[in-house]
Amino acid sequence: MENMKSARKEDTGVVGRDLSEQIKAATKENHVRAENTQLMLSYQKGQITLPQYKVLLCSLYEIYKVLEEELDRNSTHPAVAPIYFPQELARLEALESDLEVFLGSDWRKRVIVPAATHRYQQRLRQIGEENPALLVAHAYTRYLGDLSGGQVLGKITQKSLGLSGKEGLSFFSFPGVSSPNRFKQLYRSRMNSIELKEEERREVLEEAVSAFELNIQVFDDLQKMLSVTMATADQSQSGFPAAPQISQFTMRLCVALATVVTATSTLLMIQYNKND
Repeated sequence: MENMKSARKEDTGVVGRDLSEQIKAATKENHVRAENTQLMLSYQKGQITLPQYKVLLCSLYEIYKVLEEELDRNSTHPAVAPIYFPQELARLEALESDLEVFLGSDWRKRVIVPAATHRYQQRLRQIGEENPALLVAHAYTRYLGDLSGGQVLGKITQKSLGLSGKEGLSFFSFPGVSSPNRFKQLYRSRMNSIELKEEERREVLEEAVSAFELNIQVFDDLQKMLSVTMATADQSQSGFPAAPQISQFTMRLCVALATVVTATSTLLMIQYNKND
């Protein structure tokens, strides 16, 4: 399997025995692919639109909801306990606040997500129940990426959307972390102290590769959703009827996106390179 080969190829000891270094090496190629999805390229260029931002927030919410539930449930697991920092890192409340700003008080009724987001959730549920040590790969990939690029991406988002203040940008703020650099050093140190057998370490590296692949699928699904909606809107304006077999589907997407839109993230994968 390609994902497994990628992880094994990099797990040679050349980059050292620190788990954080090995994950970064194992996911290098996947990270580049995630950065170069159409949605992420737009974001990095400062061309993120409000509909795009809304769908990212919705998917991020769904992903973090499950990730943080599983981390909470497994907080005493030997592999999870060292990297369990809910006060400093938890993103769910921040995402809820941002969604209320952009979608209104009834935002929970408006959230829809593509199939890729649900697959990501299902994977997090599965490993939380069957092999909690693999949560380490997802927590490291997401949280340190968020923490590394939060300030930069927050400013890009604020400028792109023409926001005058910080309202709607809570996701990028970490009030519980006074020094991101020092905290990242602490997090890596705790993570590198986790005792793993060789087979367990290999599984964590493979899971980190899978985490990137799940995010790439989410980005691609979101872009397709937005493209279909825009194409349908253009077709409607031109006076040409939509094909019967897709009209109902695209109409539902238009309604959902017009009133709010949806779905995911690994948004902050683009900051992952800045973890060092």
